[in-house]
Amino acid sequence: MDVNGTVAEGFEPVRDAFAANFADRAERGAAVAVYRDGHKVVDLWAGTRDVDGAGDAAPWERGTAQIVRSATKGVAAAVLLLLHQRGELDLDAPVGAYWPEYKAAGKEHTRVWQLLAHRAGVPVLDRPLTPAEAADPERGAAAVAAQAPVWEPGTDHGYHAQTYSWLTGELVRRVTGRSIGAWIAAEIAGPVGADLWVGLPPQQAHRVGRVGRVEPPATQTGGLRIRPKRSLAQAYGDPDSLTRRAFAAITPQPDENDPAYRSAVLPASNGIATADGLARFYASLIGEVDGGVRLFAPETTARARAEAAAGPDRVLVAPTRFGLGYMLHGSASPLLGPGSFGHPGRGGALGFADPDSGIAFGYVTNGFRTSVTADPRAQALVRAVRTSLG
Repeated sequence: MDVNGTVAEGFEPVRDAFAANFADRAERGAAVAVYRDGHKVVDLWAGTRDVDGAGDAAPWERGTAQIVRSATKGVAAAVLLLLHQRGELDLDAPVGAYWPEYKAAGKEHTRVWQLLAHRAGVPVLDRPLTPAEAADPERGAAAVAAQAPVWEPGTDHGYHAQTYSWLTGELVRRVTGRSIGAWIAAEIAGPVGADLWVGLPPQQAHRVGRVGRVEPPATQTGGLRIRPKRSLAQAYGDPDSLTRRAFAAITPQPDENDPAYRSAVLPASNGIATADGLARFYASLIGEVDGGVRLFAPETTARARAEAAAGPDRVLVAPTRFGLGYMLHGSASPLLGPGSFGHPGRGGALGFADPDSGIAFGYVTNGFRTSVTADPRAQALVRAVRTSLG
């Protein structure tokens, strides 16, 4: 596999790990980008743009973008944090202060920060939405506003896999009068120069490859077999479990290659980005990018990565740690180090920042695996970055 792009001196292990993903981990098409102290030190891509590419299929190019699933959540969280930073949103206020309809069914005391920390108690919908209904922001907002929580808000945490879209999206609309996708385009992607979208514009569609499921190899290097933990496999197999119901809040599962789905604004799941776009975004949360813009003030960065939820996750059936909208370094989602914060996309993508080392990381792929928070390909690249830092 020909690997394209560049690495700065000292980051050669990342190139080696990226090439090994194609040789040993069934990678089809992917890219990885790394910034250090606001400057790009890794920019690599290889494979085909489409997961089912073969023969004369279009190659992955600089600027190829892919859907990044839940890695979108980290971008959505930045909107609420920036509104707080600007004095337009109080993270400690009740959600109902901005969105009165949300007070229904025992949710009147839910705080804004609890939505971001997956403590709101509404990871499921009693009646799932169809893909068409989910794409209607008013329909989705009405559904979560009416939903009774499955635990008392603030008392526990569990991953809001799909409902996070309408919780964050409607709150932003109530505060700003704009869709969260439009706000991201104008206030984040544009100023930072990051190729990322929540609600793909038609003029960018030609850059986006087809995604799909890929099977992992039978063994990994060293002979370690890939097997999901039994408790997680059981939870996914039980149609009544919070796990299954949370991921099935949109039923049937949307076609992620459908232009209608890609153009919808679903900040929990359908963001589209380049690896550089993800890494550049995270670089802007911890410092200036290329000597220019910085999105988060230091105190906002500190609040984003301060632990707000930890312990057994009622949806993911594993110990998880969350800041405000970001997964924190831990066993369920290993990042670069104890101070790292970011978000994976189920089965592949990963973006994060590590203020202690000045590293910002972005990885996107067109081949999704069964992993939820710790894809082996992304983890191999993270280990290589750690090696490069010495």
